[in-house]
Amino acid sequence: MHVTMIGTGYVGLVSGACFSEFGHDVTCVDKDTGKIEALLAGQIPIFEPGLEELVASNVAAGRLSFTTDLKQPVARADAVFIAVGTPSRRGDGHADLSYVHAAAAEVAAALNGYTVIVTKSTVPVGTGAEVARIVGETRPDADFDVASNPEFLREGAAISDFMRPDRVVVGTESERAREVMRELYRSLFLNETPVMFTARQTAELIKYAANAFLATKITFINEIANLCEQVDANVQDVARGIGLDGRIGAKFLHAGPGYGGSCFPKDTLALLRTAEGLNLPMNIVKATVEVNDQRKRDMAQKVIDACGGSLAGKTIAVLGLTFKPNTDDMRDSPSLDIIPALIAAGARVRAHDPEGMDEARGMLTGIEFCDDAYATLADADALAIITEWNAYRALDLPRVKDLMKAPVMIDMRNIYDPANMREQGFSYFSIGRPAVQP
Repeated sequence: MHVTMIGTGYVGLVSGACFSEFGHDVTCVDKDTGKIEALLAGQIPIFEPGLEELVASNVAAGRLSFTTDLKQPVARADAVFIAVGTPSRRGDGHADLSYVHAAAAEVAAALNGYTVIVTKSTVPVGTGAEVARIVGETRPDADFDVASNPEFLREGAAISDFMRPDRVVVGTESERAREVMRELYRSLFLNETPVMFTARQTAELIKYAANAFLATKITFINEIANLCEQVDANVQDVARGIGLDGRIGAKFLHAGPGYGGSCFPKDTLALLRTAEGLNLPMNIVKATVEVNDQRKRDMAQKVIDACGGSLAGKTIAVLGLTFKPNTDDMRDSPSLDIIPALIAAGARVRAHDPEGMDEARGMLTGIEFCDDAYATLADADALAIITEWNAYRALDLPRVKDLMKAPVMIDMRNIYDPANMREQGFSYFSIGRPAVQP
């Protein structure tokens, strides 16, 4: 089938490459000339494990191409996916749908024959109906259907998530559109992947409900971690003890500095704003947003407390800047709240991240970026681990101790064993577990 993907951001590029791997003819379109030129030169604008190789192999096979002009690829497409950004709108937190609406109008003008227009972007309930209205008014003669096909891609594992998903959700009332979507995902039907067809507005809501629930699990275990620290309990054991209950499950019960990234912060806020617009209270989601915002600020105070209550004149080494490992995504990363708070408290900050420093340079000021993890540690008064990159899981602890002015570690991801840290001579502070002293 012929597929056109509007947008070469995280969702569009990954989805386009994976559809081409399924054997479809995919053209990815973007207005950003520099991005398209880079892709044509084999340069991938985001860091995602395996994506560079997947793109290269499908470009070589002639199944994947890139352009800035959507007219021709839309005209021949069986399905056009809208995968543009829907960031939080400044001032009110609603999803900014301007890019979606603009894409819908441009797609409408280029349609030729029956086409399924698919919203792949994360959009509030009712967006599909608005896209259908825009297309219908722009091209009253167009033969089309609008479907919703939300993405459930985890950064760092996106290709696996697309190729071997837990489920595929398609929202449409049209049998013609269902047949097109069945053919697009035929490879997954053969693997017996659950493919759920539902109403369009239901599919739109499934995405927001899923992200809000996962964000709530993270926030819940973080509050339990606070209690554990006060009563000398171990949050990892608590999480395992409740996660073994099949009704709860172990995933997303890892205590830490709060959730970030491109999805959870904006999607929980957008869901909240949608409900408020309907005068429907969503107190659990509201509390999740508020607690997570406070969580990031509390992590800075945790560093201050570990350093005796003052950071004046002290050097803090920070390992990990991205919101999670295996991505260069800095959007809403806890580091964006924690590091400025450390600087405001009087600290000098040195930082390292395996993939996120280029992005971080445009978002964080007043810090020194270092070429490797150990370079951050020279004469540091404390080390704070914010992101659990594999490179930080097996640090040479004797070397770390020798480099630092004081052997103080604040481990916000619980990647080290407290008993071992005591034996190594560290003052060690983690999340939801008792602090240890040498």
